[in-house]
Amino acid sequence: MRTNRWLGIVAAVAIGTAVAAEAAEPRVLVYTRNHVTNGKGFVHDNIATSVAALQELCKEAGIAVDVSDQPSVFTVFNLQKYKAIVFSNSNNEAFENDGQRDAFKAFIRGGGAFVGIHSATGSERKWPWYWGLIGGTFAWHHPMQEFTIQVVDRKHPSTAHLPDGPWTWTDEFYTVKERNTKVRVLLAGNQASLKKPGKPPAGLDLPEPYPLAWCHEFEGGRSFYTALGHKKEHYADPLFRKHLIGGIRWAIGAAE
Repeated sequence: MRTNRWLGIVAAVAIGTAVAAEAAEPRVLVYTRNHVTNGKGFVHDNIATSVAALQELCKEAGIAVDVSDQPSVFTVFNLQKYKAIVFSNSNNEAFENDGQRDAFKAFIRGGGAFVGIHSATGSERKWPWYWGLIGGTFAWHHPMQEFTIQVVDRKHPSTAHLPDGPWTWTDEFYTVKERNTKVRVLLAGNQASLKKPGKPPAGLDLPEPYPLAWCHEFEGGRSFYTALGHKKEHYADPLFRKHLIGGIRWAIGAAE
């Protein structure tokens, strides 16, 4: 009898410890919706690879991950469980209605964090508030090719590990319009290093070097964005992986 009672106490303590540990573990939502009403939007083939990489990186960092492409997850009640929302290669219509947008906005204003990867600037192209949060809305990109990147800010956890001097990278060189010029620029690409530059739309602002990763405080929350990450192979690259998890950790306040 005493043995059973002792085992019950041990089990209760173990369950309580597990529940407390789970409650203490930060949790993020990785969101991947690519949708347009007319069905003509571009969907990246890197989504599954990017999600798998984020799951691995977050697990190593002690961060729990939920994954969804369903806008119904955006309710005030459901978002309370998350420290950050990661738009991983999302594109076009992230939400179905203004109620979902309001829940997302309330999450940020309540101190929640946001992380955008690559085509996330292509989400919500008609919503100015989102432009301010992520830092702009997708405008155009140079063709896929090699270029050099300058590390503008080495004091950020997403960039501290990067090599000294120019960093050579192959990607789509993303640009945005409605650019938020108040962000803290972390990485900038040198367009002069492009061997086959594209022809930008008339009137597009293209400073040299051009911001490619940045972060900022926004309406009570934190936002980190990187334009890098088009190729599936990028998500196996050690430097890029550290760039991603460094951005996530900064966004949730786990690193400064």
